[in-house]
Amino acid sequence: MPSATPPVTDSLGNPVTLHDTTSAAALNDFVEGFIACEARAVNVLNAAPDTSPIVQACCAALHMFAESADASRNARPFINQALAHGPEASDREQRFVAAVAAWVDGDLPRAIALHEEQARLFPRDLASLKLGQYHLFNRGDSPGMLRLALQAVPAAADVPYLHGMLAFGWEQCHLLDRAEASARHAVAMCRKEPWAHHALAHVMLTQGRIAEGTDFMASVSDTWTGLNSFMVTHNWWHQALFLLEQDRHAEVLALYDSQVWGVVKEYTQDQINAVSLLARLELAGVDVGNRWADVADHLTLRLSDHVLPFLDLQYLYGLARAGRTGAARTLLHNIEAHSATRTEAQERTVWQQVCVPAAHGLMAHAQDDWPTAAEKLGVALPRLVEIGGSHAQRDLFQQIWLDALQRNGQWGAVQNLLQPVVNGQPESVRLARQVGVVNGVLGLSAL
Repeated sequence: MPSATPPVTDSLGNPVTLHDTTSAAALNDFVEGFIACEARAVNVLNAAPDTSPIVQACCAALHMFAESADASRNARPFINQALAHGPEASDREQRFVAAVAAWVDGDLPRAIALHEEQARLFPRDLASLKLGQYHLFNRGDSPGMLRLALQAVPAAADVPYLHGMLAFGWEQCHLLDRAEASARHAVAMCRKEPWAHHALAHVMLTQGRIAEGTDFMASVSDTWTGLNSFMVTHNWWHQALFLLEQDRHAEVLALYDSQVWGVVKEYTQDQINAVSLLARLELAGVDVGNRWADVADHLTLRLSDHVLPFLDLQYLYGLARAGRTGAARTLLHNIEAHSATRTEAQERTVWQQVCVPAAHGLMAHAQDDWPTAAEKLGVALPRLVEIGGSHAQRDLFQQIWLDALQRNGQWGAVQNLLQPVVNGQPESVRLARQVGVVNGVLGLSAL
């Protein structure tokens, strides 16, 4: 067994124990790339021959971010290597290894607890913090996301990416003024802070600042270079949402074709960005042509993934909207079967009580079964936060439910749900048009 060299530090000042000190650059690419949403995080794989636990754990985490059915299998050799050499590592590194191992094992409560402990003991381990936020986000625990980021402020306020993490935590907790302040502070420190741009887009969309949001995202889009495919496609997705509220449909379709779909078509997050934007376009009355087909070709490989219910629901709707009925039914069956095998309490509850009825509702909507869609989505929506995703992302399911209610003739219910949304979005041409139709049917066209 090679002897460990004296510790060096990563770029955030955390001591690292490396068998090969030349691995430091690749490790820093992971740490910096991960918190900055940059593609260079994958460079840690260049150091894979180094059996240092921290390097191996980062390689394992990178494989897990594929969010695919084979992610755990691909990560397993790396995390096993990390665990085998664990005694050679520091306390901080051992905790990070243990957290990633828990993730690979599917034990997210343990992973989260370890990331929370790491934030208390080593608050400049921002890669651990961001990974903890990722898990909390996927479990719908926005207060946990915020609490985790706040833990690091005294020790890491000099790092702009921490303020981006804070901004998104504040925003997901509906504390929009604080979210905007943190996001703007991050951007003032580092103009190229795409996660802060993303958080500010959320704030502006929520507050109905449509024109301002469009202009802001356009003004910083030149910095969206060298990012991972999720971050670049997702920020353009947010810009497309601003344009969609303004009925600028041709521009939305152009963004879809040039920026949202096609960066890494094999990646889960790129796929759900595409599904969500195409669905929203159709709900707004736009003909999307044959665009569903290309997305569905990639979704057919996801029928047994079940990494996150939030992802499965969008795969299902995309397949159904593309007319891949057999594949959609297979996925629906697989979701039900997977739900029945869950053992961890929260996971079981979310899959069985939220994901399954939502899946039936989405399938029904895609097949023009409006009564079933209205009923099943109505059951799931009050608890939809539990499947993860952001407010803006989950709004797709609310829009689909409203469409089902409207097509089912439940106009009074639609008016009751839609008008408060319209009140908060005075700049939205899309919503004004939609509520105009509803009021017309209800004999309130003079409003």
